[in-house]
Amino acid sequence: MDLHLKNKKVLITGASKGIGAACALSFAAEGCHLVLVARNTDDLLSTQKSIQDKFAVGVEIMSADLRNPQQLMQIVLEHADVDILINNAGDIPGGSITAVNDSAWRHSWELKLFGYINLSREIYNAMVERNHGVILNIIGMAAEKPSFDYICGSTANAALVAFTKALGKGPHQKSVRVLGVNPPSTKTDRILKVMATIAKEIFNDETRIDDIPKDKMFQTLIDPEQVADAVVYLSSPRADQITGVVLNLAS
Repeated sequence: MDLHLKNKKVLITGASKGIGAACALSFAAEGCHLVLVARNTDDLLSTQKSIQDKFAVGVEIMSADLRNPQQLMQIVLEHADVDILINNAGDIPGGSITAVNDSAWRHSWELKLFGYINLSREIYNAMVERNHGVILNIIGMAAEKPSFDYICGSTANAALVAFTKALGKGPHQKSVRVLGVNPPSTKTDRILKVMATIAKEIFNDETRIDDIPKDKMFQTLIDPEQVADAVVYLSSPRADQITGVVLNLAS
C-alpha cells in the first residue's frame, strides 16, 4: 500500500532506540526524510547508520533534552517546517506513590508530559501557519488501565490523552491533525527497568522479574515494530480523516 509519505519530513523524539527507532525505520521505508532527536548521541549515530545502510533518505540527528527550554527551542528553530511530529521521548519510573519521590516525579514529567506539550505547542503553531501537518503522540495503555505500581506514568499518560484529544479537536483540525496511540508494554529496555523496579518493591530483589505476580505484570507485550506500523499509517494521508483520537493498541 502506498501511504503517500514519500519525501515528507518527519521529526521523531526519543528516536535512538525502542519504539522511536522502529518508527524511524518504518518512515524511512516509506521514503521520508528524518530528524531524529534523543539525549544519547552514540545511540543516535547508531540508529542513523542502520537507517542509511538500508534506505536512500536524509537522516539528521540532534542531541537534545526536551527538559531544557533552550534545547527544545533549538529544535523548533531548525525544524519547524516538519510535515509530521512524532512525540515519543519519555522515561517515567515504575513504582507506587511511596516509591516515586517528588524529585523523580517532576523530573520524569518534565520530559514526557511537558516535553510533549511544549514541543507540540511550537510545532502546532508553525503547522497552522502553513495550513498543513500531523502531530502524533505515543502515549501508553497505562492511561486507560492505570496501575498502582506505575502511578507516575499512569497519571502522565492520562493527561497526554486528554491533551491530544483536545488539541486534535481544535479549529484547525481539517489542516493540522493531532492524534495518538496507546501501546501496551513494548519489548524495550525501558520496560525491563520498570519491571525491575516492581520486583524490587515486592521482593527487595530487582532480578526477580519472572516471579512478579500476574496481576502486577504487563498483560500484553508487543514488538516496537507493531507500534511503528500503526504510527506510520495514522500519520499518512490514508488516515486524513482521523484527528482528536487516541488509538489503543491493546484491549
